[in-house]
This record gives sequence, C-alpha cells and structure tokens, in this order.
Amino acid sequence: MSDSRFHLDEWKIIETRFEPDRARDSESIFALGNGMMGQRANFEETYSGDTLRGNYVAGVYYPDKTVVGWWKIGYPEYFAKVPNAPSWTNIIVRIDGEELDLAICSLRSFRRELDMKQGLLTRTFEAVMPSGKVAKVTAKRFLSMAQPELAASSYSVQITGGNGKIELIPWLNADVYNEDANYDEKFWENESSTHDGKRAVVVAQTRKTAFVVATALENTFVLNGMPARGKTAITTTGKTASCKFSSDYSDGDTFTVTGYAAVLSSFNHPVEGLAGKALVSAGKAAEKGFDAMLEAHRDAWGKKWEHGDIVIRGDIAAQQGIRFNIFQLYQTYTGEDPRLNIGPKGFTGEKYGGSTYWDTEAFAFPFYLSTADTHVARNLLLYRYKHLEKAIENARKLGFTGGAALYPMVTMNGEECHNEWEITFEEIHRNGAIAYAIFNYVRHTGDNDYLSEYGLEVLVALSRFWAQRCNWSDERKKYVILGVTGPNEYENNVNNNWYTNTLARWTLKYTSDMLEWLRNASNVKYNSVVARTRLDTQSELKHWKEIIENIHLPANHDPGIFLQQDGFMDKIQHTVSDLDPAERPLNQHWSWDRILRSVFIKQADVLQGIYFFEDEFDEDTIRRNFDFYEPRCVHESSLSASIHSVLAARLHDTERAYTLYLRTARLDLDDYNREVKDGLHITSMAGTWLAIVEGFGGMRIRNERICFNPVIPAAWESYSFIIRYRNNPLRVEVNGGTVTAVNLSRAEIPLAVFGEQVNMQPGEEKKFRKQ
Repeated sequence: MSDSRFHLDEWKIIETRFEPDRARDSESIFALGNGMMGQRANFEETYSGDTLRGNYVAGVYYPDKTVVGWWKIGYPEYFAKVPNAPSWTNIIVRIDGEELDLAICSLRSFRRELDMKQGLLTRTFEAVMPSGKVAKVTAKRFLSMAQPELAASSYSVQITGGNGKIELIPWLNADVYNEDANYDEKFWENESSTHDGKRAVVVAQTRKTAFVVATALENTFVLNGMPARGKTAITTTGKTASCKFSSDYSDGDTFTVTGYAAVLSSFNHPVEGLAGKALVSAGKAAEKGFDAMLEAHRDAWGKKWEHGDIVIRGDIAAQQGIRFNIFQLYQTYTGEDPRLNIGPKGFTGEKYGGSTYWDTEAFAFPFYLSTADTHVARNLLLYRYKHLEKAIENARKLGFTGGAALYPMVTMNGEECHNEWEITFEEIHRNGAIAYAIFNYVRHTGDNDYLSEYGLEVLVALSRFWAQRCNWSDERKKYVILGVTGPNEYENNVNNNWYTNTLARWTLKYTSDMLEWLRNASNVKYNSVVARTRLDTQSELKHWKEIIENIHLPANHDPGIFLQQDGFMDKIQHTVSDLDPAERPLNQHWSWDRILRSVFIKQADVLQGIYFFEDEFDEDTIRRNFDFYEPRCVHESSLSASIHSVLAARLHDTERAYTLYLRTARLDLDDYNREVKDGLHITSMAGTWLAIVEGFGGMRIRNERICFNPVIPAAWESYSFIIRYRNNPLRVEVNGGTVTAVNLSRAEIPLAVFGEQVNMQPGEEKKFRKQ
C-alpha cells in the first residue's frame, strides 16, 4: 500500500490539504501538457510563497553558455535550455483592496484534483481574507489536446461575509526568468504587448535563437451565471497585458472569469503576423466556449485512452501509478511532429534541459511503438535521421572521420549540448540505443522500407563510429573500447564496459546483416544506400567482421557472470544490504571519489544489455547475472527499477518484480528520490509500461510473431492492455493462469501465448491457459 500524500483513486490524483513546504512538488505532479506546450500547476491567484512558475513551448530553446572549470577540445559551447515562457494563467483577485494570496490568507479547506481521464485540473478552496471575508474559489483549466495551441481556464470566486468591491485582473506576463540559467541571464528579449479592445497579446523573442512566442488571451466575466456589468479595461506595459474587471458585490455573489488562451510560436508559424494570428485564435476559442472546447479535449483524450490504457483490478495504488505515467507520457509527446522529441522532464520543470536523451530510444520508444499508430514511432526515428549530419559533425569534433556519427547525449537541434565530460565524451552507448530502436521498430512494424530509405544510413554512420572507437589490443589480442561510461554513471572512464562493447558488436552485425538483406531484396535500393553513404563494401565490411568476431567482452567464469567492465571484481564486493540507510541516496551523502571506487551501481548496466538481447542467453545465465548485480544496485536512477522488474518477471520472481514495479510506477507520486519539485521523470515513466507489458505480460516479438508469457502479481485480480502489432490492435487480459486475447483489427495477427501458436482472425477471441 502506498504511503503517498495523494489519495488513491483509479483515475484521479487528489490532494486535500495545502502544504506550503511541498508546493513545488504539487506543481510538478499536477502539471498539464498537450505535446505542443505545457505548464506547471501554479496557482492562478497571487502566491508569494515558494513557487516555480513554469510555462513551456515545444521546440523553443535557448543556448545557455556552457559552465566548465576549464575548456577542453570537443566541449559543446552551450547547454540547451527550455525557456520558461510567457504565462497566461495569472489572475490578481482583490476583495475590498486585499489581495487573495494563500501564503497570507488562512485556509478552511483545500482540494486539488487532476482528472487523468479527461485531462482536467480542478482546484477548490475556502480562504479567509485578513478582513474576515471568505473567498470560496473553484478553478479549472486544461490545455487542449484537440487544438494544441489553445487552452482555457475557468476561475470562480464566491464572497461571503458582507458586501464590498472586487477586482479580478487576469494578466499576461512576458517578464519571466529561468531558475536554471547558468549565468542568471534572461532568455527573452524584445518583449511587447498590445490589444484590440477585446483581447490582449504579449510577444517575446528568445535571445540568440530568435524564437518568437505570441501568447494571447480573451476573458469573459460572469456574475451569478449572467454576464457581469462591471467595468473592464485592458492595459499593456510592454512586457505585460492585463484585463481589469471591477464591480461591487453583495454577500454570496459568485464571479467567474473564463480565459481563452492561444500560444503560437515561430517554430510552427512565420514571425510576421504572429501576434495578430494569436489574437484571432484566442477569439475563436472564446466563440467556441469553455464547455465545447472541453468536450473536444475530452474526446481527444478518450481516443488516446482507448488504446493506451492499462487496467489493473484489485490494486488501486498500482492502477493509479500506471495511469499517471501513461497520462504524463501522452501529455509530453503526441508524435505528430518529427522535429520534436521527449525531454526527460517534459513540460513539468526546467532541470536537465534539452529535448532528448538516450532515454527516448531505450525506454520511451517501445511505449509509443506499441500504443500508437506506426507513424508516431517512425517520427521518433526520423528525428534522429534528420540530425544525422549534425551527429557526424559531433563525431568530427572529437576526431572521428569518414562519416562516423556520434549522436548527442543531450540536444535540441542535433548538436551536442551536454558539458559533463564523463557523459559527453564517454557515455557513447547512446549510439547503440538508437541502432536498437531501428531494429525494434522494423521487427515490430514490418516497415522494411524504413531501412532502405533512412535507417541504413544511420546504421552505417553508427557502425563507422564503433569501428573507429575500437582499437586492437596486442596484450589481449582482442578489440577493446577504452575510457567509457556505461549506463551505471557511478563509474566513469572505465575500460571495456560489457554493455557498451556488446552494443558495439551487435550494431556492427545488425548493420552488416541488413545490408546483405537489402542487397538480396533489391539491388537498386542497396546500390542507392551504398552511394548515399559512400560505403566501401569490401574494406569497411571486412573490418567490421573482424571486430564482431574479436571484440573483448569481459566475463568472470567463476561466478559465471559478465563483468560490468575490466577490473570490476577488484572492488570490495559489498551489497546494498551492507549500507546504512542513513547514507542513502549515495549521491547526497558520499563523495564522488568514494562512489566511483565502490561496487554500487546506479542503474541496470550489464542487466540493461541482457534486457535488450535476452534471446541470446539461457535462463541460468540471466538468473546468475541478475542475482549478482541486482543486490549491488542502489536504484538511484529513475530508469533503474523498470528494467530490473522486467527481468525479475522473466525469472518468475513475481514478488520482487512487483516491488520494483511499484517503485517505478509511483516514483514521482511518492517522491522516492525527494526531487519531484524539479519536475517529473517522464522517460522513466515509459519504464513503468515496460514493467507491465514486457515484464508481467512477457511480451516479445519473435520470428514475425507477437508472443506473451504472462505472470500476475499476487496483489492483482487481473490486468489488461492493448498492443498494436503491425498497426493492428490486440487486447490481452491476464486473469490468474488464464489469458484472453481479442483481435480488435481487420487483419490476421500471428500470436503465441504460453508457447501455443495461433493466427488470430479479425474479431476473434481466444483463451489460453498455462499448463
């Protein structure tokens, strides 16, 4: 049972008290997004307490100058930051001249509710003003999933305790800053504001990158359900625009201000005329009205939940956790624009910056691949393809030649913008994750054309990188890869990280195999790939084959494990059970030197490789490595628990798989790492989906067939999900030892459950029982 401060509910996140010292936590948890923009769950009214006001626009970034102790060749010149954008949700509420502020007023009640089914944030509270008057507030808002440049809010105030005067002032603010600015610079300039008498707009431009964002707002004011007759005046101050409404009130009166916002950027529109276009869009939203906009928004969410939902019976904490994770994933990325990707914090905070990490391909990609139309996953791959020349340029800066590509660890436009040397230069396994995603996409969708049109160009460039990054060791008589950081970031600058070397070998072999496949399938397409990549089919492929056959993969044959890297057994072999809980997390209690010399692992490393290439190992090998490495893993990465949960389920250790699942599913809701105030862990949320579908569900793609070998946690009565295989939806329900599969498509689906192979006909339902 979860000990979260949020009430357990299958479809909602609910808090019933306001805790000022955890205000930022809740701002992250209740954040909203629609793939094109997002915002933290800041209060609409003034709040003078600790807060991080955050509004973010997809694709817009600022190249914040790099901070380093001293410069090294190859360092990126900037770290891409997602600017805190102009805000539109602000409302100043004055009752008899006193400003409503929950840092000052006393609260009689407070409730905040995120309805994930319809993407609606609602907050209600009763606040006692210093005068003794009581303000009862109901606030609702959503960012339209149906029209992702639009948003709407409804803010109602009922006043009791006598008569008086009220002022409601919704306002736009372009005078915003980022907390994570390296040099306390402001990211915006050339702010301006204007209005047309009915609605207002603020326009701001990012420094250096010159992205322009126009944020327009139209407001309507209602008294007790009828249009209000108070005075209304729009004023602008260059960086702000406000619409001041003032009126007398009687005891018990309720005033409602409804705001219709349009947020347009030069990422999607020409700069010329952007402000006018935003004003028109806000006006059209107001004409449509709050209820009609909300209905369209609900319908759009309904379509996503129709195929993306996972239903768990008998365990509300687990159900709430997975839906929260799925909800945030859909809010972050919709897959309609190949220029966009999945930031690790999404639209929920400023930390990390950048648009994509290796997390996208290794963790998030399978979720979109299996729950959305094929074009969504394809767009994630096209994002990398379109950055191929930049990846080649990144590698060239580090001394690589001949079209070798090193994709960035962190990027917005394809350039590397991460400035920690042990990651920028050494965490090169990111290249392998991209290659694996291409493989994963093709086997899942059957879209072989992607390989000939785009994928093989990327694979050849990645293989060229690995071929140059390896060197021959006369000592070992093997190819080695030196000076890397694997997924376990608690060890830097190691030699022959097993996971990295395994990925390098696999990438070289997969690229070689796919080139041979294409040569046999279409000589014309093969020759086109060879010409586009300028591939030397004799010397390059021969060299790759030598590496494949002779690369060093460290292992210790006594315990029968793959060594995380050379020298791993030189460490004192403690386990996590030997640690004092008061020293956790290690990165907040130990020096970096002590961490690097310890045996403790931040997240799956060898086990990440076994997860990727499970079919290459027998169960005993998987078990030996799991039993050796999991007790040494402190799970201090948000990405860690999910992979361990998948493997534990594979080994039928369902109890441990369930414990690890809850950790990843409720990582942010229960704030395991005490850092949710900085934003949510969006990419690790996809790991929660992996833990259910690939872990408990045992989903695998083998020999052009979708396979399931499910287990079920003791706490669950049943669970079900829908998978799209070759774009054909298949519903799978697990209830005890019985699995029910329903083909929801119009095509035949090749299926295997518990090893029983069938070809499911359109509309067919079939039950399988574990023998």
